[in-house]
Amino acid sequence: MASTSRGDVLALPRVTCRNHPDAILVEDYRAGDMICPECGLVVGDRVIDVGSEWRTFSNEKALKDPSRVGDAQNPLLNGGDLTTMISKGTGAASFDEFGNSKYQNRRTMSSSDRAMLNAFKEISTMADRINLPRNIIDRTNNLFKQVYEQKSLKGRANDAIASACLYIACRQEGVPRTFKEICAVSRISKKEIGRCFKLILKALETSVDLITTGDFMSRFCSNLGLPKQVQMAATFIARKAVELDLVPGRSPISVAAAAIYMASQASAEKKTQKEIGDIAGVADVTIRQSYRLIYPRAAELFPPDFKFDTPVDKLPQL
Repeated sequence: MASTSRGDVLALPRVTCRNHPDAILVEDYRAGDMICPECGLVVGDRVIDVGSEWRTFSNEKALKDPSRVGDAQNPLLNGGDLTTMISKGTGAASFDEFGNSKYQNRRTMSSSDRAMLNAFKEISTMADRINLPRNIIDRTNNLFKQVYEQKSLKGRANDAIASACLYIACRQEGVPRTFKEICAVSRISKKEIGRCFKLILKALETSVDLITTGDFMSRFCSNLGLPKQVQMAATFIARKAVELDLVPGRSPISVAAAAIYMASQASAEKKTQKEIGDIAGVADVTIRQSYRLIYPRAAELFPPDFKFDTPVDKLPQL
């Protein structure tokens, strides 16, 4: 029975057992009942299950196929993508007297939403290929939506815009990727991604932080299988080289690759220029050019506590 507190007339009615009003009722979600634990009286039989609704759409009942009813709401699409799809019928009631289908298999989705949805799928695919987290994907989707709705990049392919947005999102989230890494997971050339990158920054009136050698060092060293000591030494070498202005005008990626080469050659875990170039996405000649700039002052670049396997004067002279 439903009872109301005497002291508060406006209180919501509370379901209680008439024999044990102070007992805490037990909810049986399978049967939809509320039961008194003291006497077993079924107090209510209209319990609403507020959990997720799971159904099995597989024809084979033995297989487990818990599929959520309907797609999740997408706030990036107009109307949140709350659309309905009517499938084609097979019975006589599905056709009129002329044999035409009464219900068309159409979704009430606009062309712009369809284009954005395709772009979101492409962004998710590219991000999965280079193991980017969900927050990068969400930021990329938001950037693409802003650019698409502004229509400031008309004539550019959506895949190129999506690739440039992914590059910007990585830079803004502090996990930058190189243009070559984005090109490797997309179907767009480096030149086209670079053009879209500049146009998007101008259209959205936003900016990205300048990339530094430290942004790539841990990832490059990890992919090369180098120990922590070599990574710390390479980071120290690259930062010191920039502070001493030994590499003016050189790309941070090429400076990082040269620093890794120098640190690895001084340690027991030696790596070739080609191995480092394949991971960093730079040519061997680029690594050599940056290495030649920092080699004359190599003794000043290593951290004081670095344990040399090869002395500085024995390092390769390229």
